Amino acid sequence: MVKDFIESYTKLLAANPESVRVETLNSTDECDELVIYVNQNDVGKIIGKDGKMINAIKAVVSGCKAKGEKNYRISVQANV
Repeated sequence: MVKDFIESYTKLLAANPESVRVETLNSTDECDELVIYVNQNDVGKIIGKDGKMINAIKAVVSGCKAKGEKNYRISVQANV
């Protein structure tokens, strides 16, 4: 659910939505580490000025923590 939300939302923000993908790197019972892979030109758009966009995404995802009792770590990386 969270992974799908992040992927669909970042596709709306990115200039190259076909290059957006979200992967789960480390998954435990307590925490999932999600990495958003985007085109190198879109990294700044996803992070936003002073990190406001990625912090907004993290704030929405933290609401899922209250419901599902699971933490999420989110990072953004450029596609190689």
